[in-house]
Amino acid sequence: MRLCSIASGSSGNCIYVGSQNTHLMIDAGISGKRMEQGLNELGVTAGELDGILITHEHSDHVCGLGVAARKHGIPIYATRGTIDAVCRMKTLGTIDPGLFREIEADREFAIGDVTVSPLAISHDAAQPVAYIVRQADKSVGVVTDLGKYDPYIVEHLQGLDILLLEANHDIHMLEVGNYPYYLKQRILGDRGHLSNELSGRLLGELLHDKFKTVMLGHLSKENNYEKLAYETVRLEVSMGDNPYKGDDFPIYVAKRDMVSPVLEA
Repeated sequence: MRLCSIASGSSGNCIYVGSQNTHLMIDAGISGKRMEQGLNELGVTAGELDGILITHEHSDHVCGLGVAARKHGIPIYATRGTIDAVCRMKTLGTIDPGLFREIEADREFAIGDVTVSPLAISHDAAQPVAYIVRQADKSVGVVTDLGKYDPYIVEHLQGLDILLLEANHDIHMLEVGNYPYYLKQRILGDRGHLSNELSGRLLGELLHDKFKTVMLGHLSKENNYEKLAYETVRLEVSMGDNPYKGDDFPIYVAKRDMVSPVLEA
C-alpha cells in the first residue's frame, strides 16, 4: 500500500492511495493538470485511476472533479448527500451520472484488490466521510475536515499502518487573526476543523507498536505553519496518556503545492 499527498491544504486537496494493481485518488480539489503531474511523479497516469473517492463537496476537495471525470471517465465514489451537492455545483460542469457510485458510511466496498471503509465525520458539509483503504493486512487512513473526534472515530481508526491526519490550525493564531468572527467560530466548532492540539491528542489514541508513520495535512495557510503543526503534534503525543513519544515514529507534513514523499505500508 502507498500513500502520497499531491496537494493538501485549505486551497486544495488531492491524495493518492493505492496498491500495486489498484490506484485511487481521494478528493480532486486541484486542477486536472496538477493532478496528472502529481500522478505522473508516482509513475501513474490519470487514465489508470480505478476511482476517485470524494470526502465532501467543498470546492477545495472537488474543484477539479468535473474535468477529471469527463476526460478520463473515472468512477466517482461518494455518499448520496455528497453526490447531490456535487451535481448542484455549476462550476464543475456536467458530469455523467453513470460515473457516480453511491456509498454509505460503515459499509465497506471493494475496488480492485483493495477494500474501502468510509467513516462518518463531523463537518459542515452534506454527508462527509473519511476513508480507510486496506489490502490484506495493510491499512491506510485519510482523515481530514474533522470538527471533532469521538469514541466512534477512535475505535474505527485503530490498527492503521499509515495515517494522513488533519492538523488544520493553531488555536491562538486563529483567535488573534484577521478572519471574521463567524468564520473563526465555524472553524473552532464541532463541524469545523481539527486543531494541531486535537490532532496530536487523537493521534496519541491511535498509536500502536506496528504503526509506521503519520502525515499531517489540510494545514490552514493563514492560521498555521508546518513547523508549528509538527512540533505541537509531537509534543501532544509525548505528553499524552500513552506509552509513546513523538520521536518514536516519523511525522511528515503535507505541503499545499508540492507532492509529498511516498509512504509505504
